[in-house]
Amino acid sequence: MIGETKPATYICSYCGETNHTFVDPSQGNNQNYIEDCQVCCRPNELSVSYDEWNKEYHVRAKQSQ
Repeated sequence: MIGETKPATYICSYCGETNHTFVDPSQGNNQNYIEDCQVCCRPNELSVSYDEWNKEYHVRAKQSQ
């Protein structure tokens, strides 16, 4: 289905809080974008990768430059 997003979580690289986000599969299995933390509002650079074996997305966050 076009436009369907998948829920995912990441840990803020600044405050350590868990954040909920959505991944858009139509943008590919490997994605990079910036999203502000829902708690401390600081920008996190998110790296998204798709795990073919487990059929799920993994999101890693690092401090945005």
